[in-house]
Amino acid sequence: MADEHGGFEHVRETVEGNAVWRLVGYARPYWLTLSVGVVASFLTRFARLVPPIIVATAIDRVVLQSGDPGLLATVGLVPTGTIAGDAARLAFLERLVVIAALAYLLRSVARFVGRYLIQATAQKIQRDLRDDAYDHLQHLSMDFFANHQTGGMLSILNSDINRLESFLNTEFRQFIRMLATVGGIAMVLAYYSPRLALIALAPVPLIGIASAVFLRWIEPRYREIRQTVSRLNTRLENNLGGVAVVKAFNRYGFERDRVAAQSQQYHDEKVAALRIRRAFFAVLRMLTGIVFVLVLYIGGRDIILAGPEEAIISTGFFAAFFLYLRRLYSPMRRIGKSANKYQLAHSSAERVFGLLDTEPTITDPDDPYRPDEIDGAVEFDDVTFAYGDGEPVVRGVSLDVPAGATVGLAGATGAGKSTLLKLIPRLYDVDSGVVRVDGTDVREYDLRRLREEIAVVEQNPYLFSGTVAENIAYGDELALEVESDSRSVDAEREGEVRERVVEAATAAEAHEFVQDLPDGYDTQVGERGIKLSGGQRQRVAIARALLNDPAIIVFDEATSDVDTETEELIQESLDRLIEDRTAFVIAHRLSTIKDADRIVVMDEGEIVESGTHEDLLAVEGGAYADLWAAQADEERSKSVADD
Repeated sequence: MADEHGGFEHVRETVEGNAVWRLVGYARPYWLTLSVGVVASFLTRFARLVPPIIVATAIDRVVLQSGDPGLLATVGLVPTGTIAGDAARLAFLERLVVIAALAYLLRSVARFVGRYLIQATAQKIQRDLRDDAYDHLQHLSMDFFANHQTGGMLSILNSDINRLESFLNTEFRQFIRMLATVGGIAMVLAYYSPRLALIALAPVPLIGIASAVFLRWIEPRYREIRQTVSRLNTRLENNLGGVAVVKAFNRYGFERDRVAAQSQQYHDEKVAALRIRRAFFAVLRMLTGIVFVLVLYIGGRDIILAGPEEAIISTGFFAAFFLYLRRLYSPMRRIGKSANKYQLAHSSAERVFGLLDTEPTITDPDDPYRPDEIDGAVEFDDVTFAYGDGEPVVRGVSLDVPAGATVGLAGATGAGKSTLLKLIPRLYDVDSGVVRVDGTDVREYDLRRLREEIAVVEQNPYLFSGTVAENIAYGDELALEVESDSRSVDAEREGEVRERVVEAATAAEAHEFVQDLPDGYDTQVGERGIKLSGGQRQRVAIARALLNDPAIIVFDEATSDVDTETEELIQESLDRLIEDRTAFVIAHRLSTIKDADRIVVMDEGEIVESGTHEDLLAVEGGAYADLWAAQADEERSKSVADD
């Protein structure tokens, strides 16, 4: 179950293993590219260690003419011994310049290669992770969407996955930087002065321990921040989606205060975490400052008292030592920031992989049934269903509908009509009983094959942002093929799709109003079809359903938002179109279903009456007869008022 706000924090508890390590698993297909990038990044950091050594060597060998050969001489890059004479010193300096130039060239090339390959790999991982998360989300069952807010889902697909990409791109390179820099500098310092190296490296384990403690300390605070952000995103998404209601009820101030309260909570939690972070960084800087002072005093005192020739460190490298200290503690000080980034990434990874670990409650059986054709016979056999742990919405319903029959469903709002029909395409599964299509339990069908033959037109149909033609053609196999491969599809096939769209629109009485739109079938409908009226959206949805040529079609009060004249036109078309299909029609206006082969009246989840229009009207005091009489009185009153 979701948390009380419809968020996703609860899924973190279901993740198996370390979520960040699972993220690293997404890098396996790109191991070669990533390996080259890692090697290049190490070379970049090692190349940065060369200039201070060159400076130290120049001071000792060229300026002071010391006999100390230094590290460059040890590895064979420069000659050993004392450099005597201006010409020899100049030649030695020129060699150092060449070495420095090569080091900078290596650094530039390696930096480009390393950053490009690591960033490109991070982008590929981000793409793969978002594709997998979205695909998995699409396959989750309807109960999941009922228990979770859209804002929380968008937060995972966008904010969380983007944060993981940023972590891989930035913090992975920072880890390489720290490892290469600290390791390289430690070896160089140990070569020149083990004692000073010990002093300089002493804070490293302390910083590591402090970072681990800080990580555990800050984790609950960042978890609260993530929960607050999810709630804030949900509030913003709800308010923007319901802007028409906000305006209609003049609730600007009320919604502003609600958003401001959650925004203030986010501000307070973020500032509190920021205070802790700043204090942690300040302690790290103080620690590195103490080391700087100790090295300055101990090394300087030794040079003064023992003299340049007998000191534990040469004068040139003593100067270079401080350049290394600056570079040594720069990545070390970032450990705290990386710890913060890791915690945020860990939280995001748990949410992403928690989503991926959430199993759909409705899945294909091990050996799914895939018939070549479906006739459309539907049977409900003692079906009972409840949403979650609530009271049953459908109670012991039994109904046998032969293929090609039209069944009208009537009853008060909340009687269970829509829920009953959602059991046919397995949007939900029954708690007890069986739903059969063509004599086979729907739970034995291949889900995709079953749903291909069932079309649903809802009372408030959802239209995608796009053109009228794209919305009508949605789900049609030929249309999808044309859209997915539009660069290579010829005009003939595109014309065939348009012809099918126009035929479906004409059948749904939508063609005429579509032609009157500014761009006809290429008119943009806006988000959720906001540029069309309710009746226009329903006619587009009906055309979309008919284009798929389903064996079973469900109209869930599909004509409730159209005027009487348009309803009559649609009804005439539907009467022709559902001749060879099994049709279920939920109707608020009973005139819509009076010609149905069978009318089923439901109340509190049970079938209370069943029969033809004439049969049910003949039942004195029957539920259907009372509904019909009430609507007739309502129509007469309305007619008198209009006159």
